[in-house]
Parts: sequence; structure tokens; C-alpha cells
Amino acid sequence: MPKTIRELADELKVSKQTIQYHYQRLPTKNRQKDSQGTNMISLTAERIIRDKVAKPLVANTQQTGSKKVTKTSKENNELIATLRREIEDLKSQRDKQLATKDRQIDHLTKLVDQQQQLQLATVADNRRLKDHVQKLSGQLTQKTNDNLSTGNDLFNIQDKKSKIAKQKIVKSGSNKDGIHTNRAIKR
Repeated sequence: MPKTIRELADELKVSKQTIQYHYQRLPTKNRQKDSQGTNMISLTAERIIRDKVAKPLVANTQQTGSKKVTKTSKENNELIATLRREIEDLKSQRDKQLATKDRQIDHLTKLVDQQQQLQLATVADNRRLKDHVQKLSGQLTQKTNDNLSTGNDLFNIQDKKSKIAKQKIVKSGSNKDGIHTNRAIKR
């Protein structure tokens, strides 16, 4: 179906003047007009114009694309270099942080070891003190038992002395009337 110059220009995304230019250079047998005198493009003419319009577009696109590729490639290389530097910086920071963490872990490990040694020494001291207290407690208990035994012995001795004294009083203290008087005997 024949198209107008405007329809083909819109389809190919070029100006009407470009299509008009190529249309006028077609052989006369490929140019047509409708009943109102408007230029109409047949299928054969459309193919010819498409080929002529498309070739420069492809060439321009390739040149532009080549320039874009070069520019894009350069930008990509710069970006890659920047990213590599950033990666190296991050690796360096990570290594420094890991070294710091290693030192902190070593320090904390030493502190834990010291704390454990101190705890063991404290437990050993506590055991020695407990043994010493038990030993002293045993000695004290023995002395207390000895003292109680000695105290009982003294009490028994005093009790015996008291009984003997009472007996002496009873023997020595009868008066003429048969009344007993309690007198202490002086020694």
C-alpha cells in the first residue's frame, strides 16, 4: 500500500525533507501521485528510499558507536582503576583492623591467664588457711578438753578438800553437852 512522504518520514524517524530529497532522485517510473496531486511512495520506491536512508544511519551509528565505545572504554578503565585502588585501601584497612583485633585478643588472653593463676593461688591459700584453722581448732579443742579435765580434777580436789575439812570439823567439834559446833580448823 502506498505511503505519503510524511508517513515514511515518521516511520524511519527522519525529516520530511530527507524523504523528499530521495524521492525526487528516484526514476520517474517509481514516482506516483494520487488524484489530489500528493506524492505517493510505492513499495518499490519505499525499499529504495529505506536503503538510502538506512545506510547513512548505520554508518553514523557505527562512527558514533565507535566513539562511544572508545569513550566508554576509557571511562570504564578509569572506573576499574578507581575501584581497584578502593579495594586495596579497604584490604589495607581490614588488615590493620585484624592486626589490632589480634593484639587485643592476645592481651585479653594474657589477662585471662593471669586471672586464672591468681584464682588458683587464692584457692591454694584458702586451703592452707583452712587446714591451719582446722589444726588450730583441733589444738584448741584438745586444750579445752584438757582444761576441762584439769578443771574437773581441780573441782574434784577442792570437793575432796571440802569433805575432809567437814570431817575434821565434825570430829573436833563436840562440846561437853554433846552439841556439835562447827569450827574451822586453821592450818
